[in-house]
Amino acid sequence: MPLTIIGTFGGSIYFFTKAMTDYILKKKMIEKGFVNDETQAIFKSQTGENKFSSLKWGLIIFFAGLSLITMEFIPTSPESPLPYGLFAVSVSLGFLIYYFLLKKEIEK
Repeated sequence: MPLTIIGTFGGSIYFFTKAMTDYILKKKMIEKGFVNDETQAIFKSQTGENKFSSLKWGLIIFFAGLSLITMEFIPTSPESPLPYGLFAVSVSLGFLIYYFLLKKEIEK
């Protein structure tokens, strides 16, 4: 449990720091006048990657919650690996649905 808490805290700090440094870098480039067509294309390509991020996390959290609700109704012993497997399969199903939806959207 402590490892999970420390890992989550470290990951949060990493992503927050990355977002802030990217913002500061873009702001300084604009102030210095280094923004031309090429750099604008780079900025736009970076923002386009996160277009479906909320869909991905919504599906993952939905299926994770669905597996936790399902585990409440399945009687298991405390030593059983069934809850871990059900949780992993459900989260993987969320990822697969996200993948196929994204693939379908890109093909359009």
